[in-house]
Amino acid sequence: MKDNTTKKIVFAALLAALACVATMIIKIPTPLGGYIHAGDAVVVLAGFLLGPVWGALAAGLGSCLADVISGYVLYAPGTFVIKAVVALLAGWIIGTKLIKNEFAKALVAGIIGGIVMVGGYMLYEAVFMGFGVGAAANIPMNCIQGAFGAVAGAALYIALSKTNYFNK
Repeated sequence: MKDNTTKKIVFAALLAALACVATMIIKIPTPLGGYIHAGDAVVVLAGFLLGPVWGALAAGLGSCLADVISGYVLYAPGTFVIKAVVALLAGWIIGTKLIKNEFAKALVAGIIGGIVMVGGYMLYEAVFMGFGVGAAANIPMNCIQGAFGAVAGAALYIALSKTNYFNK
């Protein structure tokens, strides 16, 4: 994608909307009242396609908006920061030359993002929401969500990178 500010703003808005919709529409309820969703695939994809800064803004805003609309307002501030950091890391890692294979690099970036997401929500729930050690109960479901986001985001990135629009 060319470094065109208007194009990036429009594409960031599109990915923010897609992250919001993917989070809200595709929901698998968890036993503790949360849900597993497809939004994390879009979060890492935003970092991959837009780069660290624009990707972080799109991912944070879209995911935060999904929390607000879905009635999880208490999670919205944490979600904004956590998802923005995940996309920031994904965008940074995909831009490095640490791993030559693009799918492997995208998968590693997604996995690292998933680890940050799991740890971020555990910290947010334990400290800011007052769950204490009870926050650890959400770790298994967050791990499933993070793994799905990593694999699906990497696969989407590879598929889109083969198109003329995203081909570098």
